[in-house]
Amino acid sequence: MDVFAHFAAEIDHAVKALQAAGEVPGDAPLEGVNVEPPRDPTHGDLATNAAMVLAKPAKKNPRELAEKLAEVLAEDKYVAGVEVAGPGFINITLKPEVWGGVVRDILEAKGEYGRADLGAGEAVLVEYVSANPTGPLHVGHCRGAVFGDALANLLAFAGYEVTREYYINDAGAQVDMLARSAYLRYREALGEKIGEIPEGLYPGDYLVPVGRALAEEFGERLLAMEEAEWLPLARKAAVAAMMARIEDDLAALAIRHDEFYSEAALTAEGDQVAATIEELRAKGLVYEGRLPPPKGKPPEDWEEREQTLFRSTQFGDDMDRPLVKSDGSYTYFAADMAYHRAKIARGFANLIDVWGADHGGYVKRMTAAVAALSGGAARLDVKICQLVRLFRKGVPVKMSKRAGSFVTLREIVDEVGSGSVRFMMLYRKNDAVLDFDLAKVLEQSRDNPVFYVQYAHARAHSVMRNTREIFADFDEDREELASSDLSILKSDEEISLIKRLSYYPRIIQASSLSHEPHRVAFYLHELASDFHSLWTRGKESPQLRFINPDDRELTMARVALVIATADVIASGLGVLGVQPISEMR
Repeated sequence: MDVFAHFAAEIDHAVKALQAAGEVPGDAPLEGVNVEPPRDPTHGDLATNAAMVLAKPAKKNPRELAEKLAEVLAEDKYVAGVEVAGPGFINITLKPEVWGGVVRDILEAKGEYGRADLGAGEAVLVEYVSANPTGPLHVGHCRGAVFGDALANLLAFAGYEVTREYYINDAGAQVDMLARSAYLRYREALGEKIGEIPEGLYPGDYLVPVGRALAEEFGERLLAMEEAEWLPLARKAAVAAMMARIEDDLAALAIRHDEFYSEAALTAEGDQVAATIEELRAKGLVYEGRLPPPKGKPPEDWEEREQTLFRSTQFGDDMDRPLVKSDGSYTYFAADMAYHRAKIARGFANLIDVWGADHGGYVKRMTAAVAALSGGAARLDVKICQLVRLFRKGVPVKMSKRAGSFVTLREIVDEVGSGSVRFMMLYRKNDAVLDFDLAKVLEQSRDNPVFYVQYAHARAHSVMRNTREIFADFDEDREELASSDLSILKSDEEISLIKRLSYYPRIIQASSLSHEPHRVAFYLHELASDFHSLWTRGKESPQLRFINPDDRELTMARVALVIATADVIASGLGVLGVQPISEMR
């Protein structure tokens, strides 16, 4: 039983009963009603603010309304007692057998406990990473990659139909600079001394293989060409090589995208950017006008001129946005609008973009664009991933020699492992700066969150191995364990652990709605803490040990609890994209 979902439904039933009796208006909003664990465990197992939310529309005293709701809730077969507290909170105490039922449900779910139908199959497009293919991914890209992938996992687990997409920025000045850098390495591969890489080009030696490949394919033919001829050839080779490397680096983090969408494709076959502008112009949302100078000191490239503008302010932005540069080329924003128009045209009304810290100022205009392009039918949620500061034993890590200017994602994964990287990238809210210490994530201590959670999973499996040594016929049969007498799990520590397990479906749903996978990481750490505490109490008090050679019935009930805990930890780690460990070495 999903305890919170059950009582949310019961509260809804109780409210409907009061509406039928004329105590509460039939149109009273219920959005703010919640069911949560009380802050003080002595107040019961669940608490709801229903009476306080409904008091104003019902024009009644909250405590008076709470008393009426409590009468209905007390009739539930799982309720041992209901108490009205404070200004109108309702505290609910559940019957002891509820907790054994939670363990039974987890075992019978066979790893699917917590999976929800919240999304009801709704299509969601999650676009993440989308780094310019001008070099290997660095540690900053790593955070967005892990966050986006975990969010996609989370939404899929909650019942959404998720598509994972990478937008390839393979058009524009930066990609041309990449092509020129590759051409320089091509000349080097032919034996030319190129000296120091000129400023403005990419200096990393990751382009050396691209230069060699161009030399093998074209020989000296590119040398006889004008730049307008060799540039597209070098660009194509360089982008393909960089994307292959990026995909390989992402695979090391167990990240694979369903779709790769090319920016260059927006103008390759029919100018989709121009079509987007004209579509908005037809709606009266594009005009020719002038923008006021920026506040403060204007940037060097700012010029006051008549230009093509999108009425972004009509949708909550701070200013209208230019779509065409003075040289006639499109702005980045215009291309991004066309890309999001393509998302909507593909049938996606639920869009999530994961961006880096330097794109915070871009959110309002892109949200405005989606609203304008979809007529308000599509919604865009932009998640900003803040910077990652890399340390080793508290000392900042220097730049990579191979990359030229940054520490690569692959270097981090190779040093500490995919699981450690993924968990620690999620063990902080995405919009907060993250300090990542390479030495800390390898420590086998309570201070290392990923080790602490993995150790709980490994400890649970050690209990199963030890149980087989005592009871030779023990085979971890879930149906047999689920049918055991789970009512004998009644110590405070056992009930506390089971209550934590019961929170998992609620965590999944809340994290999905808020698009915050870090909540799952936090929850797993709390669950691991409860499990380790019970383990420690067993060492101190023999009557609390999981395995009692003289009492098979009690042992089976406790092992059922252990397996349920391992299942939930494995499930949560799976959502985060981390492989659970069954044995620590």
